[in-house]
Amino acid sequence: MIKWLKKPWPYWVGGGLLGILNVLLLAISGISWYVTSGFLLWGVGILERLGLEASKWEYFEYTKVEYGDIIANHNLFINKYAILNVAVILGSLIATLLASQFKFKKIKSRKHAIFALLGGIMMGYGARLAAGCNIGSFLGGIPSFSLHAWIFWIFVILGAWVGTKVLIRFLI
Repeated sequence: MIKWLKKPWPYWVGGGLLGILNVLLLAISGISWYVTSGFLLWGVGILERLGLEASKWEYFEYTKVEYGDIIANHNLFINKYAILNVAVILGSLIATLLASQFKFKKIKSRKHAIFALLGGIMMGYGARLAAGCNIGSFLGGIPSFSLHAWIFWIFVILGAWVGTKVLIRFLI
């Protein structure tokens, strides 16, 4: 395999590539890089299939501009946000395979699995409350001079500090 795929890239190269890809994404699709929106719409689609009318919840009254057309046309599983999420997952898989880094790992313990699940749920819920994850709220907000992005980043740092303390105390 090509030598430059095997070695870690400098942070500035990765950051530059992500910036270029974000600009291309905005130019081509008209949206910046959002991750949790796709998962939100998949969740709504699953709940709708289970018989709940999640798309009629009050939350979506406030987000009609962003999600109204997708919900109205019942495109909850195939839309620009979902395609972006699938592309990120496939791109990560391809990069991992090209670098020969793909491997299955056994889950260390049930406690690790429970903490990972709870952490993922809390991160997803927090991302919706913050109107985006670290990508949408921070990397999209800072360049547009949004005050919310700076406040978001302060709490990300605090959350990472608390999370590290929890990991050290209970898992390591």
